[in-house]
Amino acid sequence: MKTQLWKSTAVSVALVAGIATAQAQTLSGDALRIGVLTDISGVYADVSGKGAIEAVRMAVEDYGGTMFGKPIEVLYADHLNKPDIGAARAREWFDRDGVDMITDLANSGVALAVAGIAKEKKRHIIVNNPSNMGLTNDMCSPYTIHYTYDAYSLAHGTGRTVAEQPGGDTWFFLTVDFAFGIGLEKQVSDVVEAANGKVLGAARHPLGTTDYSSYILQAQTSGAKIIGLASTGHDTVNAIRAAREFGLTPNQKLAALLLWINDIHALGLDTAQGLLLTNAWYWDMNEGSRDFAKRYYERMQSMPNMAHAGDYSSTMHYLKAVEAAGTDDPDAVSAKMRETPINDFFAKDGRIREDGRMVHDMYLWEVKSPDESKAPWDYFKLVKTIPAAQAFAPLADSTCYLVKK
Repeated sequence: MKTQLWKSTAVSVALVAGIATAQAQTLSGDALRIGVLTDISGVYADVSGKGAIEAVRMAVEDYGGTMFGKPIEVLYADHLNKPDIGAARAREWFDRDGVDMITDLANSGVALAVAGIAKEKKRHIIVNNPSNMGLTNDMCSPYTIHYTYDAYSLAHGTGRTVAEQPGGDTWFFLTVDFAFGIGLEKQVSDVVEAANGKVLGAARHPLGTTDYSSYILQAQTSGAKIIGLASTGHDTVNAIRAAREFGLTPNQKLAALLLWINDIHALGLDTAQGLLLTNAWYWDMNEGSRDFAKRYYERMQSMPNMAHAGDYSSTMHYLKAVEAAGTDDPDAVSAKMRETPINDFFAKDGRIREDGRMVHDMYLWEVKSPDESKAPWDYFKLVKTIPAAQAFAPLADSTCYLVKK
């Protein structure tokens, strides 16, 4: 597996953040290097993959392409959804290639493995696609930032809303069997039980399975009113299609716990209409988000999702922190990233806590019906805004060693 390298061109581009001026500012190497470690060929390729690489490239271009007179380079690689491959690539990038920061990291198992390498090597990772909360708990470090969303924000968005509605009191889960799915199932189970509901069981399926017949049968026979889909990407799309094909009982409803706009596009509004989903961002939220989405669409011929927006926003935040610190020293940059608020098209008044969690508002959306949609990719309508203080786990509950009790 070859690592790919993309070098930004220092042509005249609109400078969003401004180019660092020549002062006593230094980089430790001959370039500032960012690695995009992602799923290019697997089940998360649509929600991450090439779109994540392009979003990071856009941020580097908009920043100006250079840092302290040296180029900003973007490397990328496919981790194949295997933690050992992801960890090996991260170690190689840090040790051999002088990579300063790794981002995206689709797949929670990969992200947790790479977080350990980042702590050991004292290099930054910014996690935008996975949800596992271990990243800001047992696997936390000054060098790991969990930026876009996590399992708590999903559980307390979609999970809590459904659990508190009439008919939302009994649940059965179809769970993808690795760290992401298991962690999401646990978070939503806690929410259901806190609402005096019951979890009647779970069926765990392999990543990338295409045969859901036995799992749907278990869901049918459970008698649960809500079938929670603790998966994402192609797994969730295939599970929804299988549920429509094999049928649930008349008293059962689906609750997809991590849906992306890409999933809705794949399913079509006839199939997806009415589904609730919690997302950190939507392309049609404001003028800034629409501008980013338009430019992204021109490159990718699809609309960006929340992780793509997070990839751009977090890369820009990292670059600004390096500039403000006057160095790429990881500890100095870490301090700047935490002390500087995030205000852009992705988040308003966002901030990175000492445990590495970036806190910001989250949003509960409902998928429009075909009649409500007025244009391609016009898929979501806002149900409610979830304030940052409610969207993410309280800092007091963190087990991160960096949090002062």
